[in-house]
Amino acid sequence: MNHLDILDYVVFFIYFITIAGYGYYIYHKKKTTSNSAKDFFLAEGSLTWWAIGASLIASNISAEHFIGMSGSGFALGLAIASYEWMAAATLIIVAIFILPVYLKNKIFTMPQFLSKRYNDKVSTIMAVFWLLVYVFVNLTSIIYLGALAISSISPISFEWCIVGLSIFSMVVTLGGMKVIGYTDVIQVMVLIFGGLITTYLALSLLSNEYGFGGDIFKGLSVLRKEAPDHFHMIFDSSDKYYKELPGLSVLIGGMLINNLAYWGCNQYIVQRALGADLNTARKGILFAAFLKLLVPVIAVLPGIVMYVLHNKGLFHTEMSDAGVLKPDHAYPTLMNLLPAGLKGIAFAALTAAIVASLAGKANSISTIFSLDIYKKYFNRSASDKKMVNVGRWAVVVSMTIAAIVTPSLRSLDQAYQFIQEYVGFISPGVLAIFLLGFYWKRTTTAAAMTGALITIPLSTVLKFLPGWTNGAFPDYPFLDRMAIDFVVIVLLMIVISLSRPQKAATENSIEVDTSMFKVSTSFAIGSILIMGILTALYTVFW
Repeated sequence: MNHLDILDYVVFFIYFITIAGYGYYIYHKKKTTSNSAKDFFLAEGSLTWWAIGASLIASNISAEHFIGMSGSGFALGLAIASYEWMAAATLIIVAIFILPVYLKNKIFTMPQFLSKRYNDKVSTIMAVFWLLVYVFVNLTSIIYLGALAISSISPISFEWCIVGLSIFSMVVTLGGMKVIGYTDVIQVMVLIFGGLITTYLALSLLSNEYGFGGDIFKGLSVLRKEAPDHFHMIFDSSDKYYKELPGLSVLIGGMLINNLAYWGCNQYIVQRALGADLNTARKGILFAAFLKLLVPVIAVLPGIVMYVLHNKGLFHTEMSDAGVLKPDHAYPTLMNLLPAGLKGIAFAALTAAIVASLAGKANSISTIFSLDIYKKYFNRSASDKKMVNVGRWAVVVSMTIAAIVTPSLRSLDQAYQFIQEYVGFISPGVLAIFLLGFYWKRTTTAAAMTGALITIPLSTVLKFLPGWTNGAFPDYPFLDRMAIDFVVIVLLMIVISLSRPQKAATENSIEVDTSMFKVSTSFAIGSILIMGILTALYTVFW
């Protein structure tokens, strides 16, 4: 099953040449700015709204969606789509209330904001946290899932997949943000088109198995009939998967904190919009929100289809590893069923998702290390050319480290949940520090420092204390732990700020005024449309 035909290789080769050729064209289009640090890290003024929106989605969607989210769709059902659909709502919040603050105050990196609002110590601590998470959680998990998928559908070994993905991603990243942003437009087209083809095949296959002759709409009705428990968005406490998606927490609790931290305080996401004007950036974010609504169709539905087919007695061997059922094998198993040519398109779509996301994260690692570590502590007088070279070396080193660590993840069952949980160890503290820094001028540096230092220890205690106390302490779902972390850190920061006022904190405050939050009529209409669609989805699938 794990082979590619000549036609598949031809399709993939066309994709590879297109990306490489277009990236080379973009890189040399403005040679006069090729050594500008802002051009390399931010593509300042170069990205259109559609390039920003496409790049946001390309950087976000990766193997963790095609493989990890599909695996969670197999195990949990449509409820896992809350990560995508609630992200669409969160993007609107970010565009209105967070992005204008960055642009008004000329913020280029998240540590830069912390340095300007608080001090260099807070900035450096969080910069180190981000670098560690990006390298050891984000990069490694994406490479792992990508290598798992590609080795499952091709004759390439898992180890060589790791090497190939790492090198391909480095090449794209070394061209800078402008190359990433514009090649991401093609990447998004490929991954959505290829993803829709795979979903179509899955529904057609299911329809055939139940005697409806490949009618995909009949396939959808079969899904609802054969897996009714997989079409609920909100779990109650009696559900066995409540710990993964705890009830209303996916709407107003930990999920919102997770999304706000990810979309509003995350360098490799926000970076796409920081080089544009506010109107262009908002249009791009709204475009990304619309695309987010589509993601569960290509990432979750195939997993539910494989769940139904597996229950019917099919693909037990392909879905298992040493006799143990592996939900993350759902999507690779499905891809192996594609005919020649279409399998090449799906292969290209998967590779596009992986490479785009890796390139985005590597570029942000490069940006944070170069601007917030190297220039600040090693070479304050570094030229733009020197900064670009340091940034490129940071890409190579970080990707190499991630590739070396990646094989240790092979014991994972549902990698998507692993990513969400461990990234969530710092998200509550990050969001608390940023929100209070934005909107409460009395927040002090000491409070921010406390928030930065306590976020990981508090998350760790809440996770492991139930085991340490033999169950005497409640074992909260990780999204609820995030909500508890956030509330505790916010309250602690408020108490510290009030008990030890610091005049300098007000002097360093970020400039914020209500006029920044006004939106255009077209943006308001688009936002209302998205919220209406989300309301309908949650009403139908509650």
